[in-house]
Amino acid sequence: MNVNTLSLPRINGVLLADAKEALSVEELRQRACAELLRQAAIQADLLASDDPPPSGGAMSEAASAAIEALLDRELVLPAPSDEACRRHHAAQRGRYAVGERVQLRHVLFAVTPGVDVNALRQRAEGCLLDVRCASPGGEDRFAAAAAATSNCPSGAEGGALGWLTTADCAPEFAREIFGKPDVGVLPRLVHSRFGLHVVEVLAREPGVVPEFEAVKSAVAQALRQQTFTTALRQYLQLLAGQAQVEGVDLDAADTPLVQ
Repeated sequence: MNVNTLSLPRINGVLLADAKEALSVEELRQRACAELLRQAAIQADLLASDDPPPSGGAMSEAASAAIEALLDRELVLPAPSDEACRRHHAAQRGRYAVGERVQLRHVLFAVTPGVDVNALRQRAEGCLLDVRCASPGGEDRFAAAAAATSNCPSGAEGGALGWLTTADCAPEFAREIFGKPDVGVLPRLVHSRFGLHVVEVLAREPGVVPEFEAVKSAVAQALRQQTFTTALRQYLQLLAGQAQVEGVDLDAADTPLVQ
C-alpha cells in the first residue's frame, strides 16, 4: 500500500474515492454521508454485511432501499401543526406567489470535477465585490464580467437570462431569488447545483399570493422537508462522531449533508 492510497478518504476503512477521481468538497462529503448511512444500515441488520462498497459513488439497490428503511425507523418527524403552518405562510407569503416573474442576469462560476472550490469561491467573491462597487451610470462592469468570466452561454449577452419564473430555475436557486423584495446586485453569492452565481435582479413582477387554505398542503410539505433536513443532519453528525473519518470534513453546520 503506497502513501497515496493511505491518504485517500475513508469511512471506517472503506474508501470513498480512488486516486484517479477528482471530487469537489461537496461531492466527497455526499459520498461520506452515504457511506455512513450504508454502514449504519448494516449494523441495524437492514442490509447484508457483504453488501459491496459503492463504486464510483454508486451503491447497490439493496443499500439504497436499506437506507430508506433506516431513516424511516431512526428519524422522528412530527407532523407540522396547523398553527406552525399558518406562521410559516405569514412569514413566507411571497414564496407561494403564483405568476411571480423576475428579470435577471448572472455570472456563473461553475463547479466542475477537479475544480479548486476555495479558489473558485474567491474568484466569485472578487467578482461580486467588483460589480457592487461599480459607479452608477459608468461602465457596465456586470456585463463585462459576464462576458469575460461566466461559464454560462448567457455571458455572451452580458449575463442576461431574461424574465424567469420559479419553474425555469433549479429549486435551490429559486429559493434565493423569488418571494423577496431585493432589486439590484444581490449582496451574497447564490449557490446552486451548477456552481456559484453573482446575480443582479433587474426587475420584479410580484404575482398573486394565494390565501393560506389554497396552499396549505404545500406549506405543510415545506415544513416537513425542513424537519427532515434537520433530523437527518443531526443523525449524520451522530454517526460521524462514532466513526473513523479520514480525509473528509464532515463539519457541515450550514451545509446540507445529503441532497
